[in-house]
Amino acid sequence: MVEMYRERNERLQIMVSPEELRALDDWRFLKRMPSRASAVRELLRRGLRSEGVEIAEAHEKSSDFGIIEKRTDGKQS
Repeated sequence: MVEMYRERNERLQIMVSPEELRALDDWRFLKRMPSRASAVRELLRRGLRSEGVEIAEAHEKSSDFGIIEKRTDGKQS
């Protein structure tokens, strides 16, 4: 698992059932995750990835995804 370090300035509040919280905590401890928040972020990334949605890491650029083509002279077009 790769932890992505990026600015986190958006808050997301969710309500879960006791069973969901127990399952989250069990998974978190099994994976040795440092917090519930990090476990939720990792599960969110995994769920999105399973649906074909990739989240760009902080060091990635649009050109890494083919949105902006790289020219042979090293400049972007």
